[in-house]
Amino acid sequence: MRKTFALTHPKLNLARLVESIKYDVKKYIKRERNKSLPEGVDYWYFDCKFGHTEEEAKRIRQSDINKCIDEAEQLKLASFYLEILVQEGHKSKSQDEDLS
Repeated sequence: MRKTFALTHPKLNLARLVESIKYDVKKYIKRERNKSLPEGVDYWYFDCKFGHTEEEAKRIRQSDINKCIDEAEQLKLASFYLEILVQEGHKSKSQDEDLS
């Protein structure tokens, strides 16, 4: 998902618009997480970026998405950019497994 979200709408108030954006992001992550894993893959990893514009976007943790959206609301931005890319995640072997 690479999208610039507008925080202005002629009929919706800002709080309702922000909640709908958070819901869309949560729904996207849930849909991607529920896809079947390819062989040899342990989990889905989400690489996230957030910024006022696409050029200013910086990497963030998945758990910080809602905080960043709230921050954009408080700053009264007209729009913000959010990028969520799904990647394959692999668990690393612990040293205890290597000794066995």
